[in-house]
Amino acid sequence: MSGQGTVLVTGGSGFIGSWCVIRLLQQGYTARTTVRSLARESAVRAAIGKEVDAQDRLSIHAAELTSDAGWNAVAAGCDYMLHVASPVAIEEPKNADDLIIPARDGTRRAIGAALEAGVKRVVLTSSVAATTPRGGARVSLTDETVWTDLDDPEVSAYSRSKTLAERTAWDLVGASGGATTLATVNPSVVLGPVLSRDYSASVQLVERLLTGKVPGLPRLGFSIVDVRDVADLHIAAMIAPQAAGERFIAAGDFAWMTDLASLLCTRLGAAAGKVPARKVPDLVLRFAALFDKSLAAVAPRLGQQRAFSSAKAQTMLGWRPRSLEETVVDCARSLIANGAI
Repeated sequence: MSGQGTVLVTGGSGFIGSWCVIRLLQQGYTARTTVRSLARESAVRAAIGKEVDAQDRLSIHAAELTSDAGWNAVAAGCDYMLHVASPVAIEEPKNADDLIIPARDGTRRAIGAALEAGVKRVVLTSSVAATTPRGGARVSLTDETVWTDLDDPEVSAYSRSKTLAERTAWDLVGASGGATTLATVNPSVVLGPVLSRDYSASVQLVERLLTGKVPGLPRLGFSIVDVRDVADLHIAAMIAPQAAGERFIAAGDFAWMTDLASLLCTRLGAAAGKVPARKVPDLVLRFAALFDKSLAAVAPRLGQQRAFSSAKAQTMLGWRPRSLEETVVDCARSLIANGAI
């Protein structure tokens, strides 16, 4: 079962990282993963164990994005690396460096360890936040040829962190001149089944609808992708020869908040009893954003249909995202099953 090789997944306690480990184990790989503290090991094993029996093919190691300790040791002997770990924030931080420094320097540490170990390929989890055109257009469809413009004063700290981290990865691998190649996966908003009550910030989109924490439905929309499909794309980008040196957007359908609310109510019945039905006028949300940082971060996107194309991943790697309905409903049901609702 372990003949496929050993893969290091950074950030194994995270939403995407844990599903990458699951998919690798299901396909016969041996997996190593990093956590900030080994106090998390039992929780990580329990979450992953809900989907796959790791047997002796999973080891968990301590390594932090902000420290050099442990990186070379955990990468030694690995055939591949999926560098997933990166800080995430919903609201704009007081200090942008709180996101930028760990994302950029953590990437430098992980990639440096991969190069030292001579892994065949690194797949970096970037984001569509690094492939976003300047704001203003009400409707847009973006592909991997676009890079977020860091000279744009409207770019958020999170977008800066993901863009700088990805640029760092490309620069390091490009300068190495060695056998290690790089590919990136750039997901849109990631939903899908959670494995515990410790879930990612993106899942709050569904959690807040189900709990009624949002009093109404603003004119906000997102390209959505399933976490299981994101993990599958990481593995496809890891092993396909043609993926070397390429970026791949992982995105499914675009959906407005009203679409998500309608899906939840239609499929979950009484369990969706707190999902709001009324729409929130733009003016009301913009006023509320003056007092709520999480709203301030999204208010500029009101009414904008910013979609992202995954045509490259589908054509080059044969990847297919599952339906919006399956992703959203599975996310909601897993939140309920894990006691988060």
